[in-house]
Amino acid sequence: MSIVTSLLEYNKKFVEEKGYEDYLTDKYPDKKVAVLTCMDTRLSELLPKALGFKNGDAKFIKNAGAILTQPFGSAMRSLLVAVYELEAREVLVIGHHGCGMTEIDTGRMVSKFVEQGIDPLVLDTLEKSGIRMEKFLRGFDRAEDGVMHSVKMIRRHPLFPKAIPVHGFVMHPETGEVEVIVQDYREE
Repeated sequence: MSIVTSLLEYNKKFVEEKGYEDYLTDKYPDKKVAVLTCMDTRLSELLPKALGFKNGDAKFIKNAGAILTQPFGSAMRSLLVAVYELEAREVLVIGHHGCGMTEIDTGRMVSKFVEQGIDPLVLDTLEKSGIRMEKFLRGFDRAEDGVMHSVKMIRRHPLFPKAIPVHGFVMHPETGEVEVIVQDYREE
């Protein structure tokens, strides 16, 4: 059985049994916060529970490493929408120890592209047009470095309101313990 078939079967039962009723909320975050965090599976349930968030409390934006790679990419757009349209009044950037982005080997990843059928000419064309795989796919040496990179990019964004605090944290993915990297007193 494919994953889609089993997901759809489960979903049908979930709706029929009104399992959604425990999760009813609206689109505005009750705690007025947006969270940029990593897509790591260990954080899916642990992070909200470790911070006391329930469904509807926060806007969660997830990507690889909680890293903003470009100031006008989709993650930054999501943060701007959260602040300007959905009433978020603080931003939390939460990385974690043991993040896969600390181990990323861009050369190996590019090789995997080719192994999966991506024409090397496509990669060459991207490089020549200014999309550097080394920069596009780069990670960081320490989770703290990735968090501070994203915090600074948000704070310096020309469209991000200066009055909205941007905080940085690193979580232990086994225990849920959170370390403060920066509270928004605008340290650089």
